[in-house]
Amino acid sequence: MSQLTGLAPVSRPDARVLLLGSMPGAVSLAQQQYYGHPRNHFWSIMAELFGFEVALSYPERLQALLNNQVALWDVLQHCERQGSLDSAIRHESPNDFAGFFQQHRQLQLIAFNGKKAEASFRKLVLPTTALPKACSLLALPSSSPANAGMSRSVRLQAWRQLTTSSEQVEPLDNISRISE
Repeated sequence: MSQLTGLAPVSRPDARVLLLGSMPGAVSLAQQQYYGHPRNHFWSIMAELFGFEVALSYPERLQALLNNQVALWDVLQHCERQGSLDSAIRHESPNDFAGFFQQHRQLQLIAFNGKKAEASFRKLVLPTTALPKACSLLALPSSSPANAGMSRSVRLQAWRQLTTSSEQVEPLDNISRISE
């Protein structure tokens, strides 16, 4: 198995939403770009939700997220994995969320792109790190092409929760779950 290192966060201090994946796949790591696999639905969903063209350059897509107070990162800083599937992740270690939360005090929502991101966050981060005050958690269906059992329209409807008011998101104890 290969030892992998994730990407740096894409954020500004005024971020209100933090989108977390587990660990970038092989194509994304090779490109050093979040959601770089051409069949991943992430960027088409973001473009539709936040009103930008999916054909923008990678830096322009990142800027569009930042302009909408959305930060992008992964739960894992390091792990071992053969291939790109979350199910193959082993020996995981988390990113520095305590430091991130100190610099991003306006966070209202942490949303997970798939079950593995949520599970790793609950296991590795929540037991030792305080969340920002009044911050909710939201589990979303994976944007990965491996999540082929869910139609794009159903997936998009679930992801629309990112554009609603944080008061409408379920609190931490009642985390919203969308099956994958």
